Amino acid sequence: MKVVWENTPPITSAIVMEQLGNDKHWKIATVLTLLQRLVNKGFLRTEKFSKERLYYPIVDRDEYLTLETKKFIKEYHNNSLKSFMDLLFMAGSISSKEIEELDELIKNRKDWSD
Repeated sequence: MKVVWENTPPITSAIVMEQLGNDKHWKIATVLTLLQRLVNKGFLRTEKFSKERLYYPIVDRDEYLTLETKKFIKEYHNNSLKSFMDLLFMAGSISSKEIEELDELIKNRKDWSD
């Protein structure tokens, strides 16, 4: 999806291959399968133009990240944000500055809901 958002729609499989497939040593069939899966999941729409398929994003980056983050927390942390945050704290993945920023974010959210 990153390649899709970084280019002006529509994009083609050739664009994806050029920007992603070559770096990952993917064959064109792999890129086409990936694009079709994104279409099937409702993230892209496609239309045929001449001999080429054109792809357009249906969801923007923020919508996609929200969906994927919720899915990740549900699948790997039993839908518990606390479990996810505990893991980040234990792994030392969050700095003191980030903890302060999170605390401020939570305080601001509480103010909105009161």
